[in-house]
Amino acid sequence: MKTTRYQRKFYRDWAKNKDLHLARVVTKETDLEILTDKPLDKKFVEEKIHLYRWHIENYITRDSRFLTSLKPISVEMNAPLIVKEMARAAEKANVGPMAAVAGAIAEFVGRDLLKSGYKDVIIENGGDIFLKARKARSIGIYAGKAKQWNKLSLKIKAKNTPMGICTSSGNIGHSLSFGCADSVVILSKNASLADAVATATANLARSKQDLAFALDFARSIKGVSGVVIILKNDLVSWGSAFEFVK
Repeated sequence: MKTTRYQRKFYRDWAKNKDLHLARVVTKETDLEILTDKPLDKKFVEEKIHLYRWHIENYITRDSRFLTSLKPISVEMNAPLIVKEMARAAEKANVGPMAAVAGAIAEFVGRDLLKSGYKDVIIENGGDIFLKARKARSIGIYAGKAKQWNKLSLKIKAKNTPMGICTSSGNIGHSLSFGCADSVVILSKNASLADAVATATANLARSKQDLAFALDFARSIKGVSGVVIILKNDLVSWGSAFEFVK
């Protein structure tokens, strides 16, 4: 397990979407950077974060496995929707449900903003992104020490959004990972699924010899529309949901 100390999200300094309004909303461990087509109603977002965190935290008090399990678990029929969504994503990826939490919160808040009248919404939650846009947007890849890839971006066409773009790494950040990949990016219409599959795929990528297997695993999961795996000098990818740009 990597360090649990706070790590400044320096990659946020690279955001160049100057046509959108930028805001940051922090509630406990949830730290969202949000780009929207009109000024953000922060109070609205804070209320939604509190709601979804309460649903998750309250469920954990009833079943602590939801927090600690590294494998899929069944949840109660009357569990909150976000809890069910995380559990479904975890089952598809064969990981614990908390592997989907960042993507789930980003997506649930993002869809709430769309329902309330926003047209362009980009929410970044610790490297996991919910994106709805009216024009093509580029999402940068950060691969840590594999610096030759750090100017690479993924171009996402408007017609392919809403889209979840979620990242996991064996070398960057504080999340638990059993792999050694510098960056694993998963694209899916479902951000919870993208988050869970990114974790599972990163767990499989321990050496160059694992890359083909890890790629096949990710692309085999229904709902996944794009995969990028970077490990040192090697990059493998699949999917039509994005284009590479520099």
